[in-house]
Amino acid sequence: MMTDSPASALLAWYDVSRRDLPWRSHPGAPADPYHVWLSEVMLQQTTVAAIAPRFQRFLDRWPTVADLAAAADEDVMAEWAGLGYYARARNLLKCARVVAAEHGGQFPSTEAELATLPGIGGYTAAAVAAIAFGQNATPIDGNIERVTARLFRIETQLPAAKPEIKTRAVSIAPPDRPGDFAQAMMDLGATICLPRQPRCLACPIQTFCQAQKAGVAADLPKKAPKKVKPLRQGRAYWLERADDQVLLRRRKPKGLLGAMVEFPSYGWSDDEAPASIETLASEWFAVTPPVVHVFTHFRLELSVLCGRVTDAAAPEDCFWRPVDQLGDVGLPSVMQKAAKAAIMGD
Repeated sequence: MMTDSPASALLAWYDVSRRDLPWRSHPGAPADPYHVWLSEVMLQQTTVAAIAPRFQRFLDRWPTVADLAAAADEDVMAEWAGLGYYARARNLLKCARVVAAEHGGQFPSTEAELATLPGIGGYTAAAVAAIAFGQNATPIDGNIERVTARLFRIETQLPAAKPEIKTRAVSIAPPDRPGDFAQAMMDLGATICLPRQPRCLACPIQTFCQAQKAGVAADLPKKAPKKVKPLRQGRAYWLERADDQVLLRRRKPKGLLGAMVEFPSYGWSDDEAPASIETLASEWFAVTPPVVHVFTHFRLELSVLCGRVTDAAAPEDCFWRPVDQLGDVGLPSVMQKAAKAAIMGD
């Protein structure tokens, strides 16, 4: 293959260096739109290493989009536990049900049609269109954004640079292999064009890279200083019964951690446990230090209060579950931390 352009050089490299990922089809084989869509939703704000085993677990439980559409909400939310951004799991179900009910279980093939589905934004629509259907679409994720900013030495600070980055990426995307080009750009950003220490000498497109020639690759793309996240403080109650069961509660369907299972908690979100929780035990002790968890828009310090009872009825919206079965209920990450703190502090 000729390597007289960034795209041709990149694709030549990709053909021998592509990552073997569980959602990718083998070279020359068509991609499964369900696999591409599911992986793209999972990969938002999450690493490939974290997603790979979870992706296969999803496929084992729900092999097709129709299977996922028929799944119970609580089962999907439990399986999503630990992946964060739980609104994505709710949109995952909404999208699967629309595809099953209105599209005969088949994903639409164009970027415009895909963008009309619940939870599918511009990036995911372009990624599925290009990778699964070979459409002339150019998705821009963090890796592609970084590679493009360096390739063309785009000095404008993000997010103002996004339109120019998109235009530049589109300008070099080959119409004959849009899916491979997108994945090649992703692989390059993930393995060579790294955020802090780019491996420029190993880069297949270094001769085209304006930032590398100027010696400023590691400085791009330029980003606005991060804002300090506000701090919230709250309490979580670990109430353990004499028969080794712990009190749990399912949060409201909408909002932060919607429909997820938690230890009853208070003071940090709009969905609070009933005040009567504190009356169930005559004595509580606090585990130190508090659990710290960072959400998208705030930082949380969660005090874990532990109490014991011989027996007690579960308050409204709460239920008892054996401690050794907590791994089956799909606790979100912050509550997994709370459980670890309570058990270690016992």
